[in-house]
Amino acid sequence: MRFLRRFPLIVAALAFTLTATAAESSGVGQRFPSEKRMMTDKVTGLPITVLTTDPANDAKPYQTHTTWTADGQWIIFRSDRGGSGSQAFIVNEKSGDILQLTAGPRTGTGSLNLGHKSMRLFYMRGGPAFGPRAAEEPALPRELVELDLAKLIPDAMAGTVKEASAYERVVCVLPAELRDSGGFALDADESCAYWGVTWGPPPARPAPTHANRTSDGRSQVDSKNTDPKEERAAARERFANAGKGPGGIRRIDLKTGEITKVIDLDIRMGHVQTNLWVPGEIIYCHETTGDAPQRMWTVRGDGTGNRPLYVETPDEWVTHETVAGPDEVMFNIMGHLPYLREHPTGVAVINLRTNAMKLLGQVEENMGQGRLGGFWHCNGSPDGRWAVADNFSGNVTLIDRRNGQQRLLTTDHKMRPDHTHPIFSPDSKRVAIQSGQLTDGKSLDLMVIDIPAGW
Repeated sequence: MRFLRRFPLIVAALAFTLTATAAESSGVGQRFPSEKRMMTDKVTGLPITVLTTDPANDAKPYQTHTTWTADGQWIIFRSDRGGSGSQAFIVNEKSGDILQLTAGPRTGTGSLNLGHKSMRLFYMRGGPAFGPRAAEEPALPRELVELDLAKLIPDAMAGTVKEASAYERVVCVLPAELRDSGGFALDADESCAYWGVTWGPPPARPAPTHANRTSDGRSQVDSKNTDPKEERAAARERFANAGKGPGGIRRIDLKTGEITKVIDLDIRMGHVQTNLWVPGEIIYCHETTGDAPQRMWTVRGDGTGNRPLYVETPDEWVTHETVAGPDEVMFNIMGHLPYLREHPTGVAVINLRTNAMKLLGQVEENMGQGRLGGFWHCNGSPDGRWAVADNFSGNVTLIDRRNGQQRLLTTDHKMRPDHTHPIFSPDSKRVAIQSGQLTDGKSLDLMVIDIPAGW
């Protein structure tokens, strides 16, 4: 007490230091210096804004989910930088500042959901541990968490971050009997989330094979699905086994945490997404890790109106659907194998109200050894003007939906250790990708390419 009275300033400074250290050690709100730099595409000559260059793996959300914060200033990504496993981060497009949003064990970064109307992030954390030390780790409840970015970002930029609990709210504890399957997505009005689930004994997963890596040990994605030597009947059997259910969708009220059933099915649930223009409209897929007998489906948030979206033929490989507007879903009809090119392939769009379907275009790509490549992942601009798609070589192409004209935007992004997953900015003027170019496919970096004004 005598020390406290004699040296009040020292005590106050010590208390501030301890508080700041506690906040910083949690990781939430930690600020990292800018890694932003510019480079020029060697083929197209267009400038590329590189937002991350850390040796860590920096991956953006899938192209089905919101990538920019509601104020349009920050791009969200997941990264294993910092040594605490995969966590959520945001990077400022203009300044390059990077902020850490989550911390702690078992953060679910595979399905990060930004509000498109509000400065909020929703994510899941906790649940059972996996890996060789799983039995030694304490059990954690699986939770849906809301993070207030409107409070966290200014505090982080000012260096006045509080305890993580000052920014977080646990929406609900998720039922232990349900497991993630297909991620989750926010409704257009942000009143609820739709969660893809499965239950029962976990299915046996095949062990990784040598074919999943290159000769120098780098990750090689989709090596099996692009092998022209695999018989189609064998591929279909493999996909049928991978696509077994059960699967379902649950509605989570974001105010009360109440969980209700939307639908249960005898398929593996995949890629749950919402129409951000129309509340209560869900798009999901039958996940098979490849070709499915009927890939795309839609259902209302109350469980009514479940139906296939684009009834495909047995000769089509449909994949990578993404909502492209109030009434449209964009998707790919794959053409990477010889037997698929016997029928029309490429980026397509279907009208949710009329079922009218239109092919927007395909790209020719000879990859050798009988592999034909072509467009792989796609996205539509919010203004309806553009489609964007990557191919198997990691080139990204714009398609003008007014006339079908294709323009090469950027090239050579490796498609390792993951695909580029291109997505348009909310103002339809830029395209964000994740790229393995700078590391020759060893890890991903975030990049943004402006669409030239004259295009």
